[in-house]
Amino acid sequence: MNEDIKEILEKVKAGSMSVDEAFLSLKVQPFEDIGYAKVDLHRKVRQGVAEVIYAAGKKPEQILGIVETMLANGQDQILITRLSTEAADMVNAKVSLSYYEDARIGLVGKMTKPYGIGKIVIAAGGTSDISVAEEAAITAEVLGNEVVRVYDVGVAGIHRLFAHKDELMSAAVIIAVAGMEGALASVIGGMADCPVIAVPTSVGYGASFNGLSALLSMLNSCASGVSVVNIDNGFGAGYMANMINHMGVKA
Repeated sequence: MNEDIKEILEKVKAGSMSVDEAFLSLKVQPFEDIGYAKVDLHRKVRQGVAEVIYAAGKKPEQILGIVETMLANGQDQILITRLSTEAADMVNAKVSLSYYEDARIGLVGKMTKPYGIGKIVIAAGGTSDISVAEEAAITAEVLGNEVVRVYDVGVAGIHRLFAHKDELMSAAVIIAVAGMEGALASVIGGMADCPVIAVPTSVGYGASFNGLSALLSMLNSCASGVSVVNIDNGFGAGYMANMINHMGVKA
């Protein structure tokens, strides 16, 4: 259950908030139409996480308009993915924004303190995969998870991965990020006793087909417990890892 809604219900139960006060706190229209976007104001109530703004293809003024609408409706933490440096600067001129350049993520509001059941380990095959890995890492951290980064541990020098065996074995969820032939996910899947989320990246020479080769390799993994998100979708992997890492809290 969403922590904010749970807190309101606990206050009602304890008698420190009236039913009418709780009703007013929850009484928000489902969405607000601002012309170029219909901002989903009930996403956090339904899913526990507010709507995330995908910045690619949006004008800076459109991004800012969505952010201001969310702020006006009580959203105190807003995640913006695929945000360019230029757009971040323009938004930051109007609204205080933390910008994570490697991840291309902007955050309005404070980072959430970790409260998941364990650690999310993010393993990246090579330095060229770090931007996607960081998108996953920052997403998971914003959503309240402790993240351990294990970078440049691709199968071309597999001893580098084995040097991090303790981190892998202690993880609640592992995100394996790799381009080229995408073999890292299968290797980790064969080692780990937790869910592995594979992220193919578009890194590689011509026959990698901008990540398609890694995607197909990961989909065809013989290791059990490996699931796959779309090419370069670090955000999707970080979000899914967050959901897994909070199942115990939800229960």
